[in-house]
Order: sequence, then C-alpha cells, then structure tokens
Amino acid sequence: MSSPDPLDPLLDRWVEPPASDLSIAPEVWRRIALEEMKPEPSGLAARIESWFASPPFATAFVVSCVLLGIFLAELRLQREQRQNHAQLARNYLQLIDPLLRENLSSPPR
Repeated sequence: MSSPDPLDPLLDRWVEPPASDLSIAPEVWRRIALEEMKPEPSGLAARIESWFASPPFATAFVVSCVLLGIFLAELRLQREQRQNHAQLARNYLQLIDPLLRENLSSPPR
C-alpha cells in the first residue's frame, strides 16, 4: 500500500469558483472599442514615438549611434597619437642637438 499524497487534503478543500452568468467576451469587446475610440496623439513626441516603434528605424538609429561612437573614439585616438608623436620629435631634437638643449635651458636675452 502506498502512502497518501500530501496534496490530497488540499485538493479536497479546493472549491470551484462560482459559475458566472456573465460572459467575458462582451467586456473584452467593450474595452477594445473604448481603446479604438481614443484619439491618436499628435505632435512631435507622438511622431518620434511612432518612428522609434518601427524596427527598421530603431535599428538604423542604434547602428548610427554605434558608428558615431566609433568615429569619435577614432578622432580622440588620432589626437592623442599626434600629441605623442610631437612630444617624441621634441625629445629627439633635444637629445641630438646640444645647442637646442642650451637654448631651452638658458633664459632669453
């Protein structure tokens, strides 16, 4: 003989929900009709929202943001490299030209 299932007492206490005389369908259709009767929002914000709701535009916007970020990062990197190259050139000139070193260390007359 098997042991009784611990869920049996809970299932025995389960009460069926009272049968409703009302059908859900009329309420659903009433809510749909109310939603369709709402006026369409107008203005710039509604237009922008409708643009972003379309997947092609949203995808193009995200891709353009990523490309802009990459472009700005590249510009920053190029500027840093130019500064590094200019510093290297100054250091090289100071290293090989003793007169330049003297001119940089002595005060102007």
